[in-house]
Amino acid sequence: MQLREFFSEDAVNLQLTSTTKDEVLKELIGLLKLDDKADATLYKMLRRRETLGSTGIGQGIAIPHCRSLVVNRLRVAFGRKLEGIDFKAIDDRPVHYFFLIVAPPLEVSNQYLPVLGKIAQFAKEPDVPDRLAKLATSQQFLKLLEEKNI
Repeated sequence: MQLREFFSEDAVNLQLTSTTKDEVLKELIGLLKLDDKADATLYKMLRRRETLGSTGIGQGIAIPHCRSLVVNRLRVAFGRKLEGIDFKAIDDRPVHYFFLIVAPPLEVSNQYLPVLGKIAQFAKEPDVPDRLAKLATSQQFLKLLEEKNI
């Protein structure tokens, strides 16, 4: 299982317009192209998850994630905000790169935690933050995932 397999070009936004944590969550959810009711449910679930502790893991990266019945398979999205926003990350620095993960409560393939781990592993590669900053297209993002082979 490779991280690249889970991302599609239309679920990548390199120019998020949001300026707050809540807006970023909504914008990321929008990349999954679900209906309004599903969007609202996911937003509530992700907000609840953030109250347990920020999913901002440091180095300008956050991995908001939850399980929900509104999806029938694991879904992921990536967003970038070069200016960074306050996401209450563990290192108290602004977050620029957002990896959203949503999975159903019960998955036969059980990919939720492995994908979460792979994204964290990818994010901790020393050159990844700089390379994410320089991406011009969603294809380049997908190519970076392939190249890292995580």
